[in-house]
Amino acid sequence: MAGVLAQYLPPAALQLAYLIAGILFIQGLRDMTHPRTATRGNQISAAGMFLAVVVTALWFDIVSPLILAAGLLVGGGIGVWLAVTVETTEMPQLVGLFNGFGGGASALVAGAELIDVLAVGDSLTMGLTATAAIAGIIGSVTFWGSLVAAGKLHGLVGDSPVSTNVGHAIKVLFLGAAVVAGLVLVIQPDVLGNSPMASWVPSYWVLVAAASILGIFLVVPIGGADMPVVIALLNSYSGLAAATTGFVLGNTALIIAGTLVGASGLILTVIMCESMNRSLSNVLFGGLGGDDGDSEDMEDIYEGQIQETSPEEVVMLLETADRVVVVPGYGMAVAQAQHAVAELVELLDEHGVDVEFGIHPVAGRMPGHMNALLAEADVPYDKMRELEEVNPTFSQTDVAIVCGANDVVNPRANEDDGSPISGMPVLNVAEANTVIVNKRSLSPGFSGIPNPLFARDNTSMLFGDAKESMQDLVNDYKEATD
Repeated sequence: MAGVLAQYLPPAALQLAYLIAGILFIQGLRDMTHPRTATRGNQISAAGMFLAVVVTALWFDIVSPLILAAGLLVGGGIGVWLAVTVETTEMPQLVGLFNGFGGGASALVAGAELIDVLAVGDSLTMGLTATAAIAGIIGSVTFWGSLVAAGKLHGLVGDSPVSTNVGHAIKVLFLGAAVVAGLVLVIQPDVLGNSPMASWVPSYWVLVAAASILGIFLVVPIGGADMPVVIALLNSYSGLAAATTGFVLGNTALIIAGTLVGASGLILTVIMCESMNRSLSNVLFGGLGGDDGDSEDMEDIYEGQIQETSPEEVVMLLETADRVVVVPGYGMAVAQAQHAVAELVELLDEHGVDVEFGIHPVAGRMPGHMNALLAEADVPYDKMRELEEVNPTFSQTDVAIVCGANDVVNPRANEDDGSPISGMPVLNVAEANTVIVNKRSLSPGFSGIPNPLFARDNTSMLFGDAKESMQDLVNDYKEATD
């Protein structure tokens, strides 16, 4: 039914509004490619989505204005509350949930459209049912897969107790069930339209149920080290689901937005896989070690080789250093140490030390996690260096400070062909003159393997909480330089 705007404007006005929204999406995505303009990019993209939502709501008489306003108010309020209250360390979980909500919404909207078409007495066309089936499968997989991913990131979901072969069999079974249900929906729309249960489009909901179980079993076996890849892939899935739902509804803005998200998420997934030197199939169907590591191997590597240091000794090194590189990791994020690290870097900079950050693409729990943390602490963007930029400079670095990172600085990636992380590009901090590793203990990273870096002759371990350790360095450096 026609809404307020449709009564006064020509049909072309709706498509023009969608085109403007699409342009804003593209410009926003372009700005988000650089940390300096990322905030503006988010704002531009949000403005585009706001325009698309408002125009759609006013053009079509979908629900009463009061219900619509209440929905926007509640949804917007929840979004603002989450954005304000969720800690940066928990942002990966929130991103995972948002991916899931997008996929779930797409599946529900596609199903609702089928019901709506039947409710007004129209027949289900093959084009409509085919796109609805695709949206239902992708959206359901995304929703439940994202919930599992968020649960694993938050420590609520462990690895699957089901064996690999059984797990693969379950995936094939439910994928087949979803596809068969989709084929029934596509091939027999007239039969469904004449069925007493037509208003519920039963085969569509069978499809949704099967795809939901598939989504759970796709993500449960994947280890924590692969979560950056999984988050990026689920982001792509949510975009593809939205784009397909756009075809179901004939909504140009949704098609554009979904396609952009799907394509950018897929590109990011490829980048993440290359950063880990792994194929996507290996991430989805393989493992990356356990969480406990090999205790005997750890003893062989670490016994009698570990050199401990103190904040006072590290400050003495920093006083004579000309170049320092800080490598942040998930330990820094958990301890919320980014502000103390930023203060230390600022002090070094004031005393003429050339100091930069070396950031690995998969450090943390999602792509760009370390960049977001450092930006939160007002670290200048020109001090953040990606792996390719900073690696050639480690040989000219006096002190490398590794704050809570592990696998991304593990030299076994380059030296041990049998290692689970063999071939994975890592930050070559071992080439620095002195390496300071700040960790709570010698426990392995997500790969579950020991790190020979900790036992190198030029490495000293600064054991302790990252925030407290970095703040001690700040205080001692201030005293030493006053």
